[in-house]
Amino acid sequence: MKVADIKKIAQKHGINPGKLKKGELIISIQKTEGNTPCFGTGTPACPYLNCCWREDCIS
Repeated sequence: MKVADIKKIAQKHGINPGKLKKGELIISIQKTEGNTPCFGTGTPACPYLNCCWREDCIS
């Protein structure tokens, strides 16, 4: 997902993207949504198969 698209999602959640990096933005969104803030943690057997960030996270 492109950073511009992630910034739009962040803004919908009331998060000011400012100069946050892609991973930081996604983690902020995950926290706001009440999800596990696990983006980019390197979990090899990620149990969240339906996560919208999965492709970017494990690639």
